[in-house]
Amino acid sequence: MTIYVGNLSYQAGEQELTNLFSEFGEVKSVKLISDKFTGRSKGFAFVEMAEDSAASQAIEALDKKEFMTRTLTVNEAKPRTEGERPARSGGFNRGGGGDRRGGGGGGRDRGDRGGYGGGY
Repeated sequence: MTIYVGNLSYQAGEQELTNLFSEFGEVKSVKLISDKFTGRSKGFAFVEMAEDSAASQAIEALDKKEFMTRTLTVNEAKPRTEGERPARSGGFNRGGGGDRRGGGGGGRDRGDRGGYGGGY
């Protein structure tokens, strides 16, 4: 089972989380989520445990408990739904260049009609 751990202290590392969750059973992996530009923790992680029963015990014991001066949010991670995308940063995706008819095309995510055309 994979567990979502939120409201983490920015000083918490993978080893601290491994130690915390290993009290309940075997920890298969810990993925601390960090900003891809700064490398700074985003304050949440995913912990994968070998056995569902151990994961359930960890969730019950650690949800709303203080860890490194923060009150944790701990629950079963929900799988991504189809069509859901990870958040992107870096501004708008404006698609292709466009032509005089306002075409553009490409790059838009929601099935609407192309990018920002030019040439009017």
